[in-house]
Amino acid sequence: GRKWMQLFRPGMAEAFPSEQHLHRLARTRSLPAPSLADIGFLDMAHGVPALRSDPALLANYARTRDLPGVIGTSAASTHLRFGTVSVRELVRRTLGSSTSYLNELMWREFFMQILWHFPHTDRAFKPAYDRIEWRNDPAQFSAWCEGRTGYPMVDAGMRELNATGLMHNRVRMVVASFLVKHLLIDWRWGEAYFAQRLLDFELSSNNGNWQWVAGTGCDASPWFRIFNPWIQQEKFDAECVYIKKWVPELADLSPKEIHDTQGAARILAGYPAPMCDHKTEAQETKRRFGAL
Repeated sequence: GRKWMQLFRPGMAEAFPSEQHLHRLARTRSLPAPSLADIGFLDMAHGVPALRSDPALLANYARTRDLPGVIGTSAASTHLRFGTVSVRELVRRTLGSSTSYLNELMWREFFMQILWHFPHTDRAFKPAYDRIEWRNDPAQFSAWCEGRTGYPMVDAGMRELNATGLMHNRVRMVVASFLVKHLLIDWRWGEAYFAQRLLDFELSSNNGNWQWVAGTGCDASPWFRIFNPWIQQEKFDAECVYIKKWVPELADLSPKEIHDTQGAARILAGYPAPMCDHKTEAQETKRRFGAL
């Protein structure tokens, strides 16, 4: 990342004059534009959020990007995936206003370069981690997919994904870490589920970020770094705005009751008990990864 920033020059983000080359496109008879359903997407009732990259959002991006309960991200990922906005255009908007946002665009480019030079995405970038002893419990995987793990932020994220085809960026890290390092389910299972569901799916980012969380990638989070879902939700959704939106069973509970790791009030409200213990599973994960 530092090297990329050292080499970057503003001129690299100049617009490419693509309009000058439209006459080179092959001419075909006019056909009606296909719907999302026609090209295999689920009918997402929530729609694709509009691109947000105004100066106020970019100025506060470093502070708001991790808070799923506020409008603090650019919602650019789907637009980038389908080409309805140019990455160069976003870089130009960002220059001089948000180094934090520019870093996120840089990571997207970085993972694209990794995919180009190392296309074998069906295995760990660091081969030793292909020998991890996974549990791969199908029932636990189904509970994760459906958002019924008993961990509120994890469940909120998975329910948002299933309903909208998107998930807040901070929450993606939390749910991915939970699958790999609490349930000891192969990161490729989660990667494949995201690929099926995400409107903003791009192989390079999806694979690169899953391997980052799992600790198997080229520039990975250390294998012994394990997100604590309780701390994550207290830190980034303290008032439980995001959790209550996507987990309606908890709407009438106080933030204190939702953050309580014992979960008595949540269980009384009809919400499941946590399917595993954070401390126990973190220790087991460290044992299995450390054995390599």
